[in-house]
Amino acid sequence: MEKLGKQTIKFNTPPTILDCASIVGPKEAQGPLAKYFDQTLDDEFWGEKTWEKAESKIIKETVNTVISKSGVPAAEIDCMFAGDLLNQCISSSFGLRELSIPFFGVFGACSTFVESMTLGAMAVESFANNVLCATSSHFCSAEKQFRFPLELGNQRPPTSQWTVTGSGAAILTKNGQGPYITHITPGKIVDMGIKDANNMGAAMAPAFADTLITHFLDTGRNPSYYDAIISGDLGHIGKEIAIDIAKSQGYNIKSNYNDCGVLIFDKNAQDTHSGR
Repeated sequence: MEKLGKQTIKFNTPPTILDCASIVGPKEAQGPLAKYFDQTLDDEFWGEKTWEKAESKIIKETVNTVISKSGVPAAEIDCMFAGDLLNQCISSSFGLRELSIPFFGVFGACSTFVESMTLGAMAVESFANNVLCATSSHFCSAEKQFRFPLELGNQRPPTSQWTVTGSGAAILTKNGQGPYITHITPGKIVDMGIKDANNMGAAMAPAFADTLITHFLDTGRNPSYYDAIISGDLGHIGKEIAIDIAKSQGYNIKSNYNDCGVLIFDKNAQDTHSGR
């Protein structure tokens, strides 16, 4: 590895994303990306008694799916980086405990999966042959954790987003044929004083824009270098804020930038307000 500029790391022997898997809930199964998921669920509980247990089951089965698809036995996975949105990462820690793989718990909230892959890539570049990365979230458990329990029946304002019920997992390997992780640019904490828990797009957009612009400066690249620039879940409002911030810094990202929260739901047909 070598450092570029302020925050970017370049991999001299880039890790390969060997395989990936995803399982999502019923609302996601009705969205525009439905055909791309490995499995979709008929209800949010999936046979469990609580939303938290359902989320733990979702990440467990997603990880089992990616292990099966990759052909890499669990015994040959050197470590795993995983996390979720709940206190003490209980979904991932309880869901993955039976694998007996060295576990690094990660809490990056909306950035957990990319953060896991960032740390996993550094592990592959240094000591590991195979690394598992995973995350999960659940709309119902997240609402209870961060906003209001659903049973209170609180009205959601137009700026609010809809946390995905689902899980994603990937296996990184040292000797693969790609796609590769060639560079990573860890972000900084950028706090603009947004205190509204129902407007997370506005809270997160400045940090995304700062990380993206830092990546451009560190690598000497422009937005046009990339086929796609994707943010995690800024939603419709946060996406527009990110475009405006980048434009104010001299970068036009509008033509090839999109957001996962915008892509995964049809906000008009599914009433998800600002998106994910």
